Formats: sequence, structure tokens, C-alpha cells
Amino acid sequence: MARKHSRGAAREEQLREDDEDAAPLAPCWLCGRPLGKTIVMHHPVPKSRGGRDVVPMHPICQQTLIANFSNAELQRHALDVEAILLNPDMRKFVDWVAKKDPDFHASTAKKKR
Repeated sequence: MARKHSRGAAREEQLREDDEDAAPLAPCWLCGRPLGKTIVMHHPVPKSRGGRDVVPMHPICQQTLIANFSNAELQRHALDVEAILLNPDMRKFVDWVAKKDPDFHASTAKKKR
């Protein structure tokens, strides 16, 4: 059986072509900033509540979202970012993080439950 890539250089060239053709990722679902090196695929409706859709987010955005909302609240808001941003703590966070680098990371508050 013949090999698809007989030399390592041919495979590397194929990988570079694939990277150039790849579409840029969407911005963060919550804050709208460009995504950095670390991307979290988040379920806006928790999997435990039947959620199947995933959206790209910064880790700090996901941690803050989880710290401020219960699974039931996330299920109610579903994919409506505007409803989530009506929460004063979330609005304050998004306004604060808007000026940060896409790879910015800081510790987040504990869950308020």
C-alpha cells in the first residue's frame, strides 16, 4: 500500500496549507473580544439541562458566568447574551474585561449560592 505522505516535509506543507485555509474563529460569545490561545467551548444551556449547543469563550468569561448563575438560570437565559448582561455583576465584568488582552487571566469570585 502506498503512503499518502512519503516524507515529513510534504506533511508539514499540507498542515501549513490547512492552517491558512482555516476560517478565523468567532469572537467570545459573552464579551465579544477576539479569542486568545486558550478557548473554552461552553454549553450556554448546561448539558445536565439538555443543552447541546456550544459557543467559544475565554476561560475567564466562562468562570465568571458560572460563578454568577445557577444551571437553572442559565437554562432560562439559553443563548440570549443580552439577558445575561442585564445582571449588574456580569455587565460590570464585561465592561472591565473589554480593555484586557485576549489571553488575560485572573482569579474569579466564588459562586454566590
